[in-house]
Amino acid sequence: MQAALTDAREYTRRCYAHLEASDPVFPQRATVNPARWELGHIAWFQEYWCQRHGTAMRPGDPAHAGRTSRLRGADALFDSSNVPHDTRWSLPLPDWRGTNRYLDDTLDATLEALSGAKDDARYFFELALLHEDMHGEALVMTLQSLGLPPPDGWTPPAASAGSADPGDLDIPGGTYAVGSRDDDARTRFVFDNELRSHDARLAPFAIARACVTEGAFAAFVDDGGPLPAYWRRGAGGYEVRWFDRWRPLSPAHAVQHVSAHQAQAYCAWANRRLPTEAEWEVAAAREHVDREANLDGRQRGPVAASTGGGGASHMLGNVWEWTASPFAPYPGFSAGPYTDYSQPWFGDHHVMRGGSWATRSRLVHARMRNFYRPERSDMFVGFRTCALR
Repeated sequence: MQAALTDAREYTRRCYAHLEASDPVFPQRATVNPARWELGHIAWFQEYWCQRHGTAMRPGDPAHAGRTSRLRGADALFDSSNVPHDTRWSLPLPDWRGTNRYLDDTLDATLEALSGAKDDARYFFELALLHEDMHGEALVMTLQSLGLPPPDGWTPPAASAGSADPGDLDIPGGTYAVGSRDDDARTRFVFDNELRSHDARLAPFAIARACVTEGAFAAFVDDGGPLPAYWRRGAGGYEVRWFDRWRPLSPAHAVQHVSAHQAQAYCAWANRRLPTEAEWEVAAAREHVDREANLDGRQRGPVAASTGGGGASHMLGNVWEWTASPFAPYPGFSAGPYTDYSQPWFGDHHVMRGGSWATRSRLVHARMRNFYRPERSDMFVGFRTCALR
């Protein structure tokens, strides 16, 4: 756990390190946060849940008696549950030096607290770790959204030529267990929205072995479909923006930056449909999905939607995948200690599954649920389709 927390903090620092000298002012958009605010929030969240939250403390430990932040006024600056989004641009935030000091100091104190933490407190260290991993992907999303340079040393993935349609994977009908069990928490972190495991009755279905590619989506655009985010028509054909530079369309790469509405429109055009999240999970659970996962930012973008060995490819990694399901609680749902993680978003968000090339591998698995509003396309999200019944 110590190594993972340190790795996450180093990744966080690397994502925005190249911005420090210029200290850019990000435009006020609903889908981004000011750079120093988001970094400060990451540090604050870890400090709160690992050092200040009552359950995480050792009884009688004088070091945590006051349970106040080491940064004066941090609660009024960085508590996302109580600091409205639009006010974050006008807050008296620490400068880069102060922000980096807060990141370093909170990590040092967290590692110290972890060394003496009770077993039942380790949940909060894992929560802070995975929260930081999620924000690590959000930092990269922001760079892409604003057309800023990528982190130092990043280069785009190699181009790929067109490939044949790999066809569908047939899944038999039946009753399947969906969601995580309580005892899964013995081996990995379980978010509240994954609980409780329940039976889902599914008819037989056929799910695409690979995600929809840039080449396939371009054919849809040529026939009147909407352009994905960060695409443009160039003199030699479609071009796709990778952070601050443009590249030619790569026909075999999985398409990304499409909204759920665009994915549904493609399906209608192709006489296909999106899988439900239960169908997606059942298909992923049947596959050995970790064998070729494009995760952890190693490829710096999506790669060819290959079929590797005849099964379904990239059900983890490459791009997040829209499902047809709205984000809703499972039967028996109970909010976890961080009550704002899932509960406020039920109903108006849609479920994405599988992780992207920018998702940390320790975060994602076949039963992990992500969720965004269906009109958003700034995430590294694509989709795969199912045959119509």
